[in-house]
Amino acid sequence: QGSAREKSGRKGKKRDLALIVSDVLANAVGMFTTNQVCAAPVKVCAEHLKRGIAQAIVVNSGNANACTGKRGIRDARAMAQLAAGRLRLSKKRILVASTGRIGLPLPMQNVKRGIHACALLLARSTRNARSAAEAIMTSDTRRKEIAVEFSLGDKKVRIGGVCKGAGMIQPGLAMAQRGGRIPPHATMLCFLTTDAEISTAVLRQCLQEAVAKSFNRISVDGDMSTNDTVLILANGLAENRFLVWVGKRNRKKACELDSRRPNQLELVLTFQAALNHVCLELAKMIVRDGEGVSRFITLHIHGAKSAKDAETAARSIANSQLVRTSWCGGDPNWGRVLCALGYSNAKVNESIVDVGYAKPGSREIIFGFRRGQPTNVSLQTLARISSAPEFDLHVDLNLGRHEFVLYTSDLTEDYVAFNKGDVSDPKSLGG
Repeated sequence: QGSAREKSGRKGKKRDLALIVSDVLANAVGMFTTNQVCAAPVKVCAEHLKRGIAQAIVVNSGNANACTGKRGIRDARAMAQLAAGRLRLSKKRILVASTGRIGLPLPMQNVKRGIHACALLLARSTRNARSAAEAIMTSDTRRKEIAVEFSLGDKKVRIGGVCKGAGMIQPGLAMAQRGGRIPPHATMLCFLTTDAEISTAVLRQCLQEAVAKSFNRISVDGDMSTNDTVLILANGLAENRFLVWVGKRNRKKACELDSRRPNQLELVLTFQAALNHVCLELAKMIVRDGEGVSRFITLHIHGAKSAKDAETAARSIANSQLVRTSWCGGDPNWGRVLCALGYSNAKVNESIVDVGYAKPGSREIIFGFRRGQPTNVSLQTLARISSAPEFDLHVDLNLGRHEFVLYTSDLTEDYVAFNKGDVSDPKSLGG
């Protein structure tokens, strides 16, 4: 079928279609790419999510069904219809997603056979979960999956997730607006399931926060895909106390209603923390498995004048080709960092900027540049940190209290070789 990031254009015998099915109807929420060129399955999926309920997800890899015109929309709807027929559900209860090569029509006979084969294999098992995680991969080198169990009151609740992504990674995900319209603004796909009993409104708010702190804070190559999608199904089978939103005006009252058991706000915050953890771990897996990646960098921006400035500064540094190639060589080239910072749209005063390096998660920061001038720390000392497989980079603008964290990677020769195409091999070109 071909993959947007696999230049052979084929996936061989690897699994390339997955079905994720809930035993019962579930509350469902999704977030999608804000790329103005978005794939047919994104549009169809947003349309099916209008009522906030679903029971199954069908996803293929190897073909993005993007930039395929009216046929692409028909094929995405046909995917939902085929899955609905096998599962005996309404097609509106089926969510669809695709990832792979752009610009090729879906091979619908293959898709039909895949859906039929998957429907016969449905079962609750670790093996099946891993097969689904493998089936959605394109240029990924390993599965990306996680599951957690935690308590909500006196009930055990689970959240599980699988995702894929290695190239074409800088998601900018947003909720579909009313009517299923996507706001303008290798693909990243993530599918989450939980047995929590939770309202669609709370689920939507929780997913927005979790994505804002995870998938919307990663960059492998600075490219936003046409197909980025995050979906979550919550079927309520844990039978926990139903989670509904407690607005600011009602929080004090909610806390006073029953001091003998956790209040609604506490339960929602517990669920939120678990979902945040799941999404962040999956997001980091994507960066660590990025195409050609040899280093994982956690970039901290401190002291920005505004939240927008903090994010703008981080993305300018993370997407600088000169910065990323220096990271590839283990070079603590803070001069390139300052250059990228300076041409960003963030407010910057060179004379008070600090740039430092640290081991992952360490509070001990070794500064190479402070208050507008180099420190007396040797480049060799800094290089011992920046040449490690993982390190933290701290940039303090000293202009305010706003911060931003971005998870990113280096740019290697392997990334270029993998993505450049070969005119002697037409299958390696395009998409």
